[in-house]
Amino acid sequence: MHWGQKPVIQSILNANISQNDKILTRRAQLLSPKTKINISRIIPFGLIWLTFSIIYSLLERGLLGNLDAYPSTGNPYHFSGTLFITAIIAFTIGLLIGTIEILYLNGLFLRMSFIKKIICKTLIYLAIIIAFLLIIALIYNSLELKSSIFNKKVLNNVWIFFSSFSFWSIEVYIAAIIGFSLFYTETSENLGHGVLKNFFTGKYHSPVEEERIFMFLDMKSSTTIAENIGHVKYFKMLKEYFSDLTEPIIKYSGEIYQYVGDEIVVTWKLKNGSGNYNCIHCFFAMKTAIKNQSRKYFENFGFLPEFKAGLHSGKVITGEIGVIKKEIIFTGDVLNTAARIQALCNTYKVDVLISENLIKNLPLPYPFQIKILGETKLRGRDEEIKLFTLTELFQ
Repeated sequence: MHWGQKPVIQSILNANISQNDKILTRRAQLLSPKTKINISRIIPFGLIWLTFSIIYSLLERGLLGNLDAYPSTGNPYHFSGTLFITAIIAFTIGLLIGTIEILYLNGLFLRMSFIKKIICKTLIYLAIIIAFLLIIALIYNSLELKSSIFNKKVLNNVWIFFSSFSFWSIEVYIAAIIGFSLFYTETSENLGHGVLKNFFTGKYHSPVEEERIFMFLDMKSSTTIAENIGHVKYFKMLKEYFSDLTEPIIKYSGEIYQYVGDEIVVTWKLKNGSGNYNCIHCFFAMKTAIKNQSRKYFENFGFLPEFKAGLHSGKVITGEIGVIKKEIIFTGDVLNTAARIQALCNTYKVDVLISENLIKNLPLPYPFQIKILGETKLRGRDEEIKLFTLTELFQ
């Protein structure tokens, strides 16, 4: 039995199709969740470079004292002007390096250890900066001397600049900035998007009550699969599996809360997860993502992983916990309920189960078919809960 009458749902959808088209068009004009996340990952590079540039300018001011010129070159020195220009240049370079790192180089050196990865990337970025400065120095001296960049005097001036102690001392300082920036972003990636920022800002230092959606997603027959292909190969498969599921989670504004064996827990703030049906579209997009990689899984592991999911929403308490190892965790009945809903997928022989509480929080009209499965009593709960399953409307 379907929840409501299918013809009624279909007529509502048809009547509102133009309205949905307008909504989708407006959303298309906005930044996608992935773009927003990338911007939030790039901005710290600019801020870190800006901070280090201010520290450098203050140290330079302390060393030069009341001098109005650099002793080594005789060039005029003005603290306020130098502070402003250095800050602008540093912030711009930081954003540029952040863009290159997040959009292009972030996926490289994945097989390297944490420290080796940072060292290698630091050397690469430092080489890029030195090469850039070399080109600028050649052009500048060529214009000043009104000669070819290959002129002996031009090359000599450039050599003097690049062989000076002051140049290499600045390069060491720049290398430290790059290393710190990469350390920050790598640590942030390991902890999870936004977690390190929340630690710094103290957002959850005191417990906060939030309305959230949780999706507990579990691989089917994982124990049997591990026994059949071996635990080492199974672990390699898990890395590919979680990697393929990450893109849909990012696309639909989800946050990865935990990996528990072969299970992944995804969460949204209620507004983010219910808006545009992100939590529902995420599930179907994850299905598609795995299906699109079927050739890879069959060739490398001999099977295509399948999963089941349970979704529920409710209030949780979010806060920092721990002493020698801190985490930001969620506590509340909603997590236990979502996990137990997911565990009933095999009982009802469906891939996804969703609670009535979450269904009520989704805007009408629904762009998917809803089938009511009736009420059931979950383990550890006295009251019964009404469960539904979903299928894509146009599949």
